[in-house]
Amino acid sequence: MKLFTTIALLLALAGTGHAQYTKSAGQSAPTAAVERTVVDSDGVARKQVVQLKVATDQYGNARGNQHDLAIDGAFEGQTVAVIQLYTLESNFDFQVVKAALKEKGFSVVRWINGAPSPQDLAKALEKASQLWIIAGERQFLTEDHVKVIKRYWEAGHGLYIWGDNEPYYADANVLGKALFGTTMTGNLIGDQPVGLQQEPGKPGLIPNHLLTTGLEHIYEGITIATIHPGTSDLKPLIYGSAGNLVSAYYDKDGRRAIFDGGFTRLYNKWDTAGTARYVKNAASWLVNAERFGDQVLATPVKNKPTAKLAAPEAKH
Repeated sequence: MKLFTTIALLLALAGTGHAQYTKSAGQSAPTAAVERTVVDSDGVARKQVVQLKVATDQYGNARGNQHDLAIDGAFEGQTVAVIQLYTLESNFDFQVVKAALKEKGFSVVRWINGAPSPQDLAKALEKASQLWIIAGERQFLTEDHVKVIKRYWEAGHGLYIWGDNEPYYADANVLGKALFGTTMTGNLIGDQPVGLQQEPGKPGLIPNHLLTTGLEHIYEGITIATIHPGTSDLKPLIYGSAGNLVSAYYDKDGRRAIFDGGFTRLYNKWDTAGTARYVKNAASWLVNAERFGDQVLATPVKNKPTAKLAAPEAKH
């Protein structure tokens, strides 16, 4: 079944002609064609092309940016807007995340310790390809903020909602309830890499999804929350080592979102098991090029420059 799913995904990608994606798109364990000389039973040497797994890093993930979801620079000119409401850790300055996103062409505009006014947020989002909200322990988003975010998301723009262990999911749950009828709760010790999921509902990440391109292992975060998808359209993405659902995604009717209970992944043990690649894959997927086409691609891919939001990081 997994083989058929992978083949179907690759055929679908080939049909869309998305120049932003690498050849490894949709493969958790990418392979490469290698020519070998074999000798048949008659003693005749001949060339044979076989598919072999590519070289991996120390954590077992495919080595090299060519095995990310998107090619480097694919989204030059596109912006990720970030509302970072959790700032208790001094090393959570978003710099490693910004550097990873820059590899794919993304710039970042970020509000820290508070949200902009709904009016200012709506204006900024006019020039952003996606919005990330990193929740804190108390609610900042008002009903008007939620309306702006919902309108933006319903127009097809990407949304990443990050929470973490209790109580650091206040605004994640505000948005989860409003958009998906979903919440996250709890405080579980994680702090481990998980591999590809072997059985439904068991620990690990979902294999052969665009989001898990080049990923056979991923760090789950330190202390993490558990997502309760209920009857929503959220689909499982990562189950933690305790068997709890840590991350889920929405991909329906031209809209994309990720709901995640482990934002410690963004700053703690960054170099452990796949975090940088996952962040790049997530942003590349959330830009939703399948819906927006040429208007979100970099100039080298299509000679149409796109709007770029350049703004200082705002502290509240």
